[in-house]
Amino acid sequence: MQGSIRIRMMMLMAAFVVVCGWSAISNAAPPAPPSGITVKDAPNDAGTGLIVEWQLSPDDRKDADPRVVVRYEIDRLARPLKPENETPIKESKFAKVGEVNFQLAKYLDQNANRQHEYLYRVRAVSVDGESSTAVESTVAVQPELQYFDMRRAWYLVLLVVVGGAVVYFIQVVKSGKDLKIRKIAGLEAVEEAVGRATEMGRSCLFIPGILDINDIQTVAGITVMSRVAGLVAEYNASLEIPTCRSLVMTTSRETVAAAYLSAGRPDAYREDDIYYLTDEQFGYVAAVTGNMVRKKPAACFYMGAFFAESLLLAETGNAIGAIQVAGTAMPSQLPFFVAACDYTLIGEEFFAASAYLSHEPHQLGSLKGQDIGKFIGGILIIAGCLLATVVAVMTDPPSGLESLVTFIRENILGEKGFMP
Repeated sequence: MQGSIRIRMMMLMAAFVVVCGWSAISNAAPPAPPSGITVKDAPNDAGTGLIVEWQLSPDDRKDADPRVVVRYEIDRLARPLKPENETPIKESKFAKVGEVNFQLAKYLDQNANRQHEYLYRVRAVSVDGESSTAVESTVAVQPELQYFDMRRAWYLVLLVVVGGAVVYFIQVVKSGKDLKIRKIAGLEAVEEAVGRATEMGRSCLFIPGILDINDIQTVAGITVMSRVAGLVAEYNASLEIPTCRSLVMTTSRETVAAAYLSAGRPDAYREDDIYYLTDEQFGYVAAVTGNMVRKKPAACFYMGAFFAESLLLAETGNAIGAIQVAGTAMPSQLPFFVAACDYTLIGEEFFAASAYLSHEPHQLGSLKGQDIGKFIGGILIIAGCLLATVVAVMTDPPSGLESLVTFIRENILGEKGFMP
C-alpha cells in the first residue's frame, strides 16, 4: 500500500515538473526586435538583386550566454508596377524569402523582378522559436538594371592593353618591319619531309584529325595542309588526304586546289586523292593504317584533334619508316605523338602555324599581341604571389604592402570593383 502511494506521489511530482517547464517555455519572452531597416538596389547586376540591411537586435550580443537570438527571418512583399495612369496593385501578404544567422545584419535578395517594387520586414528569432516584432521598410524599392559590371573593369583594362598591342604590331608589320618569331621545328620540317618523299618517289599522307570542320583544331590543321599541298605541288610529289567527315573532305579539296593553283600547277591536282572514308572512329583508323602499310608513304602529317587513334597512326607510320610531323591541342594525346613522331607541334605552336607560315600582317600582329597579354598575365601572377608570400611571412608588414595585397585580392581578383 505504501509503495503504491509513493509511486503515485512520484508521478504527480513528475507531471508537475513537466507542466511547470512547459509553462515556462511557452511564456518565454520573445527577443527584442531589430531596427533601422534599409533597402537598396544591388550594384553590378541585371536588375535582379536588392540588399536589405538592419541593426541587430539588442538581445543579439556577441558575449550572450546563453544565446537569445539565433537567426533573422526576412519577409518580402511585391507590388507589380503599372503604367503611370493606373494605380499599382498592392499585395496584401508578406512571404518569407530567406534567413541569416545571428550577428549578421545584411541579406541579398537575388530573385527580384524589375517589373515590381518591394517592401521588406525583418524579425529576430530566439533559440526557443519565439519571433520578435517585425521591423518593416517604409519605402518600396524597385531593382535597377546596370549596363556595366564594374567588378569586371580590370578585365576591360587588360583587354584594351592586349587589343592595343595587337593593333600596334599589325601596323608594324604593314610598315615593312620584320617581327621576331621563334622558329617552330615542326613547321620547318615540313619542307624536309616533302622533299624526302619526292626523292623516294613515294607519297605524302595528311590526316586532318577526326573532328568536323567546326572544331578550331581542324581549321588549324587545314591551314598547315595548305602549306604542305603547296610544297607537294612545287616538288611534283603526290598527296593523299583521307578524311572521316564529309565537310572536311570538301574543305580540304578546295584548300589543296587553291594551293596547287598558287604554285602554278593546277593540272597536277587530283581530286580523288582527297576522299571520305567513314565517320566511325576506329573504322576510319583501320582503313588509314591499312593504306599506310600497303602504300608506305614517306611523309605522314597528323594535324588536328585526335583521341585514342593517335598512337595507332603514329606507331604505324613509325613502323613503315615514314618521317612524321604531328600537331594537336589535345593534352592526353600529345605524349603519344611526342614519343612516336619526329616533330610535334604542341598546343599553341599548332595554332600559331597559320601566322608562322603565311606571314600575313593581321595574323602576325595578333600573335605578337597575344604574347604581350601572356607576358603581362605572367608578371601579375608572379608579383601577386611574391607580395602575398612576403605579407604572410613578415611579423609586422608595412601597411602600404598590406593595402596593395588587399587591393589585388579584393578589387582586381575579387568582387569589390575597379577602385577601393
